[in-house]
Amino acid sequence: MSRLLVATSNAGKQGEFRRLLAHLPAVIVTPDDVGLHLEVDEPYNTYAENSAAKADAYARASGLLSLADDSGIEVAALDWGPGVRSARWGGGSNADRLLEALGDADDRRARMICALAVARPATPAPEIEVFDGMVSGSIARERRGFGGFGYDPVFLLPSGLTTAQLPEAEKDAISHRGRAVAAATPRLLELLGG
Repeated sequence: MSRLLVATSNAGKQGEFRRLLAHLPAVIVTPDDVGLHLEVDEPYNTYAENSAAKADAYARASGLLSLADDSGIEVAALDWGPGVRSARWGGGSNADRLLEALGDADDRRARMICALAVARPATPAPEIEVFDGMVSGSIARERRGFGGFGYDPVFLLPSGLTTAQLPEAEKDAISHRGRAVAAATPRLLELLGG
């Protein structure tokens, strides 16, 4: 069975991707599983470019079909930021930093974005395709729920629950990362021969 490398060292993302990709005819592996320890810069202003850079680096280093994402939260009251800087924006608990930045703002519209890059090893360079996922919601006024990671405790869905309050299967079905994986699945099945 082919191996598919999930190019992230983030334990929360690794767990989520293992669930999201479980239906594929592949053994899902992480950088640790294959002895890779790369530091890939994410200097770009778009999710697509950052995810492509990561997928490219890992496909070159591993020789494996590699998948990487860049994702973030965009909030109307913050001029649709922090965006591609979401992971590095908070300097501590990103969810708490976001609540502090919004304060009592009335406009709490937000969206979670994911660009998922799939890199197929090839000569002279990996072939890369990018798939997108997005979910719209708003920012809660306080942390709610214990599931997920990152901004999940404050990302409020139209149902009135945060993504941290959803069972994993429900979150995976509607999340930005889940939607990006769904968009990529037909191509991944082709590449994996399934």
